[in-house]
Amino acid sequence: MDFLYYILTGGLLLLASPFIVLRALVSSSFRNQIKERMAGARSLPELKGTLWIHASSVGEVRLAKTLIAGLIKDGESRPIALSTFSPTGYALAREENLPNVFRLPLDFPLWMNPVFERIQPAKLVLIEAELWPCLLRQCKDRNIPVIQVNGRVSEKSVQRYGKLPAFFLWMTESIQQFSMRSQIDADRLLQIGVAKEKVRVTGNIKFDVTQKEDNPHQEWKTDGMVLVFGSTRPGEEGPIMEALVELQKEFPNLIAVIAPRHMQRCREVEDLIREFKVDYTLLSQLDGLENWTGSLLLVDSLGKLNAFYKSAAVAYVGGGFNPRFGGHNILEPAALGKPVLFGKFMNNFAEEAKLLTQSGGGIQLQNIEDLYDVLKRLLMNPDERQKLGLAAQETVKANSGALLRNIELIRQTTL
Repeated sequence: MDFLYYILTGGLLLLASPFIVLRALVSSSFRNQIKERMAGARSLPELKGTLWIHASSVGEVRLAKTLIAGLIKDGESRPIALSTFSPTGYALAREENLPNVFRLPLDFPLWMNPVFERIQPAKLVLIEAELWPCLLRQCKDRNIPVIQVNGRVSEKSVQRYGKLPAFFLWMTESIQQFSMRSQIDADRLLQIGVAKEKVRVTGNIKFDVTQKEDNPHQEWKTDGMVLVFGSTRPGEEGPIMEALVELQKEFPNLIAVIAPRHMQRCREVEDLIREFKVDYTLLSQLDGLENWTGSLLLVDSLGKLNAFYKSAAVAYVGGGFNPRFGGHNILEPAALGKPVLFGKFMNNFAEEAKLLTQSGGGIQLQNIEDLYDVLKRLLMNPDERQKLGLAAQETVKANSGALLRNIELIRQTTL
């Protein structure tokens, strides 16, 4: 099947090459991305016996940071290399000075083989959900054990792979252990046909993720009450602004922070804010927040959201009002003791949403139009905010421990 897969993907690459070249000619950002991915690990020093960790985007990179710190603290002596898929994940990994960072190249032997030769991995650790056939088959051919940590499987993935279970089992043959974050995810793997002895539930490492201590905005102090709307998606900023306009009439000292999930949407969000005739400030325009006196801040810089969660009275996490998005990480504000609001479609964070709603630390909205009423109630009741925040924080603490379990699994896993 390897030969057939490479023939198919090679043919598709040839067919797509004129469009790739054309887009590269007209888009400098796309051209830079292609250069980064074609380069692979060439900018790294030659390594040997590397522990290779792959993280797709920003959320996985944050988790990788915690995992790497835990491994080093536990005595890991092998060189560590971190690959990312998305440009934002790559930028954050470099900003965080994580070791030996590179963009994962195109999933084809022509570009993948030089990576293996450059870093000579002894083991590959995949974070969460990204599975690349060529990458995994190369590990199989080279006798490199693979572990998936904090694994998750969406309903869509079950439906897709369920139609071709033989392909999934062929692709993942090199994975020695699937370390899943919840029983739901483990059951979905078993449903596809993965052998039971390969699957275990170790919990969610995101409950163990520590907050950054070196962010210049982390100690932001203000006399106003702060609402943070994090990881917002298309269709959410409009209702957020509608609620915010009314709330700021009733709470004059209210400050709002909006952080879109994807930075490239900031201009679109700016246009929407202008429609409401509300003054706002871009974070990138400020040297610091000490002298800022505005009432609406638009976060257009990576890696700053957690710092604002720390200053929040209430946090709203986006992505939960469209099943296509499936929610985003609600544990970040919860770990900081903040009441967390989120939508009804949390299919990518079902276990976290369940735990927070059961404990009372999170409020799951059925309609985004309910945002105004719920926020008004919480802003008027500091005792309720404190009670919810404590419940959220205790939920995170009670479910921690997955980091150490996964570190032990990484150490133990061999062919």
